[in-house]
Amino acid sequence: MYNFIQKFHSGWAYLALLVLVIAVINSLIGMFSKKEFTAKDRKIAILALIAIHTQLLIGLILYFVSPLGLASLGQMSDKALRLTSLEHPLINIIGIALITIGWTKHKKLLTSESKFKTFSIFYGLGLLLILSRIPWSMWL
Repeated sequence: MYNFIQKFHSGWAYLALLVLVIAVINSLIGMFSKKEFTAKDRKIAILALIAIHTQLLIGLILYFVSPLGLASLGQMSDKALRLTSLEHPLINIIGIALITIGWTKHKKLLTSESKFKTFSIFYGLGLLLILSRIPWSMWL
């Protein structure tokens, strides 16, 4: 069970990151080209939100069944264990919270420029945080 969840978490990460990158690029293009915010732009953003929340759910399940998760919190002197048991989950939850805040804030905004700017900032910061704490040596 653990191996399946771990592989699923790693595989889904490619899709979630791809959709999130597309959403950030779309919002930057929309912001700099001063185009109108359309239903397509909203769908791209919600797909990124859904994909990244699904990744969070899979990750939380993995965290509680993994020997590298909760059980290894007491071993903070080991860099690899600290990354997988503390830094990766904590920073990614903060990044996902920023993405969620960006989605929530955009609904109250009226102009296309402010919607694209909100997505660019919050989704972009979330993406940077997530990328900063991926355990690359274990993932690739």
